[in-house]
Amino acid sequence: MQLYMRSAGTGVPVVLLHAFPLSSAMWLAQREGLAAACRVITPDLRGFGGSRLGDDEPSIDLMADDVAAVLDREGVERAVIGGQSMGGYVTMAFCRRHPDRVLGVILADTKAGQDADQARQNRERIARQVESDGTGVLVEEVLPGLIGTTTRERRAMVYGRVRGLVQAAPPGAVAWAQRAMAGRPDSFDTLAALKTPALVIVGEEDRLTTREDAEAMLRAVPDGRLAVIERAGHLSAVEQPEAFNAAVAAFVSSELDEAARPRG
Repeated sequence: MQLYMRSAGTGVPVVLLHAFPLSSAMWLAQREGLAAACRVITPDLRGFGGSRLGDDEPSIDLMADDVAAVLDREGVERAVIGGQSMGGYVTMAFCRRHPDRVLGVILADTKAGQDADQARQNRERIARQVESDGTGVLVEEVLPGLIGTTTRERRAMVYGRVRGLVQAAPPGAVAWAQRAMAGRPDSFDTLAALKTPALVIVGEEDRLTTREDAEAMLRAVPDGRLAVIERAGHLSAVEQPEAFNAAVAAFVSSELDEAARPRG
């Protein structure tokens, strides 16, 4: 599976994996704002944006292997791998399956625990509803949790942009991704085994993956730092891109420039 991707900038390669049910379009402000600090690589995960879905069974591990194939295509041996929400789940799967290719880790508004039974059942319900009735259920049930109170009340253009991205999600990809996320394993052991630094980011208004979830991941990693994005909910990169970009740029420059230099 060859993923469609957009990239910008030069320097340390930083892969950013998008949230559910969006596409790499959500990273526009990161491609523009971080291009001076690093090489930003933003794939569309399978089925979303410009990437085909294919016929494979739903799997977060498969999504991680797709990302490894992007690095192969781009001639990148090691990269910072990061993601928001679902993209964070794929990031942790990448760390588990391709640890030698990880230069650093960014986990934004995500969590390391697996779904409880009720959450898995809810994902399957939404998957079936999307398959039968289209993506209207995402606007009704998923969209409200993606955006923080400040954005909803004060940043109508940002809210409208996210709504448009949600409405554009292909039903087949939505159902596939819901089932892939429902089947993902617990990743705390993966985080504990990291040999590289990690940046954990959380929006202070995130109700889906809370600061408690972020701090649990931070405790698990051997070398981590936490960035709390004020006045942002679950999509902190979209809601407060300047603060998000500043956290990523500082992480790359302080933790990773030395590690990224060619060896020998």
